[in-house]
Amino acid sequence: MSEHQIELTVNQRAVSARVEARITLGDFLRENLGYTGTHLACEHGVCGACTIMMDGKAVRSCLMFAVQADGAEIVTVEGVAAADGTLSPVQQAMRECHALQCGFCTPGVVMTLTSLTEGEQRPDEQTLLNAMSGHLCRCTGYQGIRKAIARLANERVDGETA
Repeated sequence: MSEHQIELTVNQRAVSARVEARITLGDFLRENLGYTGTHLACEHGVCGACTIMMDGKAVRSCLMFAVQADGAEIVTVEGVAAADGTLSPVQQAMRECHALQCGFCTPGVVMTLTSLTEGEQRPDEQTLLNAMSGHLCRCTGYQGIRKAIARLANERVDGETA
């Protein structure tokens, strides 16, 4: 097999590795680096479970080769909470609104919502709901996810609700 040297940042940690040309980014994150929060399910980019952030944008890690991430900054669900364990606003909203059941789809949902709400971005509720159209929840936990989305969309910059 052909191998390539890649260098990237994963959850604020510099990573240098030799990878087979055909290994997906999702497999590399899980198998080589131990970031098992990135769930692989359909492996066709349909379910959203494998969503991570690459250079600030939500991407399906099952549709990318690891070599395509050379030089990129990757964030997985393990890198969303603060170093002290404090939950991010997305994680907190998901927790408070009971937006998970079995939890298999949750990391992908968290990553998509995080990519849209981090920093100064303040998308409206419909924008967040539209982004969720690319995520499948087999447990039908959509009502909790919708409540978390409503909470995120209504938060003001100062943390108060609108």
